[in-house]
Amino acid sequence: MSNLKYLKCVLCHKEYLESEVLYTCPDCGEAGLLDVYYDYTKAAQELNRQSLASNQDYSIFRYQPLLPIEKASKYLPLQIGWTPLYHPERLGLELGIKKLYLKDDGRNPSASFKDRASAIAVVRAMEKGIDLITCASTGNAASSLACLSASVGLKNWIFVPEQAPAAKIAQLLIYGAEVIKVRGTYDQAFDLSLLATKKWGWYNRSTGINPYLLEGKKTCALELAEQRSWKVPDQVVVSVGDGCIIAGLWKGFYDLRQIGLTDKMPRLIGVQAEGSAPLAKAFWEKKPVEPIIPETIADSISVGRPRAAAQALRAVQDSGGDFVTVSDAEILAAMNILALKAGVFGEPAGVTGFAGLLKLVRSRQVDPEDEIVALVTGNGLKDVGSAMRAVGREPYVIDPKMEDVEKLIENIAI
Repeated sequence: MSNLKYLKCVLCHKEYLESEVLYTCPDCGEAGLLDVYYDYTKAAQELNRQSLASNQDYSIFRYQPLLPIEKASKYLPLQIGWTPLYHPERLGLELGIKKLYLKDDGRNPSASFKDRASAIAVVRAMEKGIDLITCASTGNAASSLACLSASVGLKNWIFVPEQAPAAKIAQLLIYGAEVIKVRGTYDQAFDLSLLATKKWGWYNRSTGINPYLLEGKKTCALELAEQRSWKVPDQVVVSVGDGCIIAGLWKGFYDLRQIGLTDKMPRLIGVQAEGSAPLAKAFWEKKPVEPIIPETIADSISVGRPRAAAQALRAVQDSGGDFVTVSDAEILAAMNILALKAGVFGEPAGVTGFAGLLKLVRSRQVDPEDEIVALVTGNGLKDVGSAMRAVGREPYVIDPKMEDVEKLIENIAI
């Protein structure tokens, strides 16, 4: 059975039982996102180093005592989570960070971190007998939901902004989702998904409203700690759009401390694109978040009204962290460096966290003795156009003649 105890509004701090509320705090409205809390004493008895050492389920469901589901999932046939944690020594030496690690979540089934959240949405829907899920997305959350839903036969209606990358739209369609392209921004698509949810009673997967999705995202923090033999890194650097991922990381490290598996919270460094940085601005100026019209190549974090603002700002503040902003040019450069020096191919939003780390290194704001994890949230094949821009060159074209090969090689050598 689930150890879920109650939900608590991040704004007014009112507590609710699971049966009393579906999405957000009734008193605070859409801004009143809910945190999920557990019976941590019971969870500690069920989830400890001994139980994990004998657990052969290497997916997010190995952490079921700290998840809002009834039992380790019997529904999903796909493996979600337990993505590789690399130690790219050559790259680390070049940057002057000996203890640099890369967590590559582009290795999930839909090639995105968002599978962690979608897995919880799909399992909860299955447990409650729901057969249709909706969401709004710039692409990754939607393709993730469509992928996992297809594996169990759930239906989807997906709202995406018209400018979502073609590769992500292709994923949605091949998985059988019904796709609605909105002539507008992600925020407008999000609003339409909420209206559709209210009108037809669909189950909404959007992390910016559904309290249980953050619990899927927090599993990345649980994995990081376990993969490092329960040694928590000094810093975790991650791209930020809506704020849900960085908020999920904070929640994961918080829960680990509650059950005694760790005793430390890493500094959480949120990285936003310069053209889509309302959270960074609010944090630095210590003012409420002001909505903007976002403009960045990193579509997955192109968000003008971050829905998890309160949780994201809390994560950075509580952890003693900070925000960094990077240009689109710096994001493209990070794509290139990460692929060339570490063999990890990330999409623009997926490498934005790493781009922020590069900027901190250049400005000498990184302690070379720190253990730092950069989270790569999505695979580069999701946005091939941006990858080609990052490379900045085209392949050679020749006739099928050996003399053409020789001439080409000789000219390049010269």
